[in-house]
Amino acid sequence: MNFGSVLTSQAVGALLAHSLHVQSGANGTSYRIAKGTVLTNEHIKDLLADQQTDIVVARLEDGDVEENEAATLLAAAVVPDAAQFGLRISAAGAGRVNLYAINAGVVEIDEAAVMALNAVDPMITMATVPQFHRTDSNGMIATIKIIAYSVPQSSLSQAASVAANAIRIATLQYRTATLIETQVGDEMLSFKGRDAMRGRLDRFGVELLERTVVPHNEAAITTALSEAEGEFVLLLTASATSDPMDVGPQALRQAGGQVTGFGMPVDPGNLLFFGQLDAKPVIGLPGCARSPALNGADWVLERLLCGISLSQGDIAAMGVGGLLKEIPTRPQPRARVLPRT
Repeated sequence: MNFGSVLTSQAVGALLAHSLHVQSGANGTSYRIAKGTVLTNEHIKDLLADQQTDIVVARLEDGDVEENEAATLLAAAVVPDAAQFGLRISAAGAGRVNLYAINAGVVEIDEAAVMALNAVDPMITMATVPQFHRTDSNGMIATIKIIAYSVPQSSLSQAASVAANAIRIATLQYRTATLIETQVGDEMLSFKGRDAMRGRLDRFGVELLERTVVPHNEAAITTALSEAEGEFVLLLTASATSDPMDVGPQALRQAGGQVTGFGMPVDPGNLLFFGQLDAKPVIGLPGCARSPALNGADWVLERLLCGISLSQGDIAAMGVGGLLKEIPTRPQPRARVLPRT
């Protein structure tokens, strides 16, 4: 591509590099010529009438692909079957194509492929939301931008090759959930925790079934887990689960299930466990799940709801970026207040 200043009289058919304002057009009215416009004889006549004798333009050469065409072709390579990947591809404009989720879900990204795409040519770029980002229906999850007015076909072909199938949406795999809550003695449980979890499930269109409240002991929780009707089971205990042998994990084992992971390096959210009971995922929620604010349980819940398997290693990897919120009213142990001297 040739780019630079030329005589206006020689710019017919070139792409205008920077928007210009024409004070008096052929019909006597002022108007704006947007950057990227292919200049016609009429444009040139009006610009010369305005004494704009030099302008900056771009001209494509053999082997160049125009920015909108390039962005469209690259998007088709990144997502070769948009509907199958749960995505909608926008029309191109100003060298940009956006990718949108069709339904709510979790974004899965081939990070190496995206990095390889962005390393091919500085003029070819793709930006995405973070890995495993929760998206709502019609949420934008990536944008492909061709920075220059064209790119070489060779660069475009290389970028398309390295980024094939780089992004997809994992969508909901479960339709109903049971939330088991425990209580100590005759205490009255508020609906705060249930309401917070209902909000999280509503984002995905998951129905929260009838409330289940049982005493905070292993036998009662075991029975409740065995009898849970939901396809997905959540356990919110009155007392924090502080050990892998505590009543919650033990009840899951007694019901015939397995505990896959316990604890996580995410704050808030440390005291979480998860596992499986037959075909049902089970999450032992930390106390912070009673709040609608983001916590580690959200990351586990969202992935498991969308059929993304998790191991204790996956949980360990959440530590970088896992400090989600400082709590000023609870300064210890997060921050120790030193005595005045």
